[in-house]
Amino acid sequence: MIATVGICAAATAGVIIRPFRWPEAIWAVGGALLLLLFGLIAPASAWAAVLKGTDVYLFLIGMMLLSEAARAHGVFDWVAHLAAAGANGSAARLFTLVFLVGVVVTAFLSNDATAVVLTPAVYAVAQRAKVKPLPMLFACALVANAASFILPISNPANLVLYASDLPRLGAWLAAFALPSVLAIATTYLGLRWLFRSELSGAAEQGESVALSGNGRMALAGIGATAVLLTVASASGWDLGWPTFGAGVVTALAVQLRARESLVPLVKGVSWLVLLLVAGLFVMVQALAETGLIGWLAAQLSAAAATDPRAAAAAAGGLLAVGSNLVNNLPAGLIAAQTIAAAHPPALVVDALLIGVDLGPNLSITGSLATILWLIAIRREGEDVTFGQFLRVGVVTTVPALVLAIGVRVLMG
Repeated sequence: MIATVGICAAATAGVIIRPFRWPEAIWAVGGALLLLLFGLIAPASAWAAVLKGTDVYLFLIGMMLLSEAARAHGVFDWVAHLAAAGANGSAARLFTLVFLVGVVVTAFLSNDATAVVLTPAVYAVAQRAKVKPLPMLFACALVANAASFILPISNPANLVLYASDLPRLGAWLAAFALPSVLAIATTYLGLRWLFRSELSGAAEQGESVALSGNGRMALAGIGATAVLLTVASASGWDLGWPTFGAGVVTALAVQLRARESLVPLVKGVSWLVLLLVAGLFVMVQALAETGLIGWLAAQLSAAAATDPRAAAAAAGGLLAVGSNLVNNLPAGLIAAQTIAAAHPPALVVDALLIGVDLGPNLSITGSLATILWLIAIRREGEDVTFGQFLRVGVVTTVPALVLAIGVRVLMG
């Protein structure tokens, strides 16, 4: 057990720190290979763990194809003009518009879509308006997680955590509507305060931009994907294949209309992200085989039997912190297996969900959405260090987390 935990901890540290500035995927895959090399996980078990991530891989590929189609055909430039025009010369108003759009995109397309699809558009907004891009980009990163429990489809982790016991929409809103509003509002206010000096200036409108026919088709594809995901979630379907199908169909249709090759869009997909996810799945499986899940389930069951409210608050807070230490994807998988073994009250599960969704806003590697966001801003020539993100995360996320979990626990 010690060797498994040690390798997983070292690999996770590599993902967070990125020694030699190597991509995050190298460290996750390296950790998985070391587990195989030392016989700490059987090849069959590792392969089964990789296959568990199929739905996630398909979802990400679909979203990245949609993003590349939109980028290539001017959708981001068009969105940038609309936002700059709506800001009416105010950088603060532009920030608010960006944040609100992020809430909508996250709610109906998921937090990963906000990171992949919205971030490049927001960078274009900042460039066109001639304002400092980081406040706008941070809005994308943080709203992606803060708004990710508005609806069941707002974060793939929601579907993972509840599995076959996903509440109906009415019950979901009853449990999470108020905590979501508080988390979103607190995050917004924290960002506005942190970046008050950067947002005190003017925002230029720039020249008008017309959306081409190819751009309209790409935008229609994104809209159709939002509808498709809502229907898929309500029907209890996995989201991977619908998203993948929508991304492929949209990319093919747009490129055929433009009489261009699909190759540039395929090259634009960040394939290393898929290796990162696969490596994390293998490490989670190795940890599960050490007996860690059974121990966690016993602790959770005992705490919930003694005081469900205290157990919910503690479990949600601990999972929020743990998500930043190991990334919320493996943390969510471990939590889901623990829930399946412990059968805790719904209140405890709800608090765990808030922890795994909102908690990762503390660190730059806390969630898959934030890693995708980081990759997106690096493509635009921007970068954010672990310390920079932590400073913003502490100010915005700690109060948001306390309020969201606290209100959910008080609601009972």
